[in-house]
Amino acid sequence: MRPGRLLSIATAIALVSMIVPAGAETVQITMENLEITPADVALKVGDTVEWINKDVFAHTATAVNGDFDVNLPAKKSATSVVKKAGTVEYYCRFHPNMKATLKIAP
Repeated sequence: MRPGRLLSIATAIALVSMIVPAGAETVQITMENLEITPADVALKVGDTVEWINKDVFAHTATAVNGDFDVNLPAKKSATSVVKKAGTVEYYCRFHPNMKATLKIAP
């Protein structure tokens, strides 16, 4: 293998390791029967949230502070990566009684 190619591969591996934090996890949050489960979730920056809508109608996961707004059509799912620390309250714009909280550690 040519030295230049080996350097390129090593650089790519180093960059990927910086983008995806070690120990990043995927946490599932389900919307079903007009409830968000679990309602309180502890995460770390770099973790992935898999939003799962098991209902027959659409929902959203909309952050009160504007950090995110995920649309979830009926019987569909979506993912998002947590980018900053803090406590984020969110709700469904279509069903405002559906509320939950993400507690995100650095």
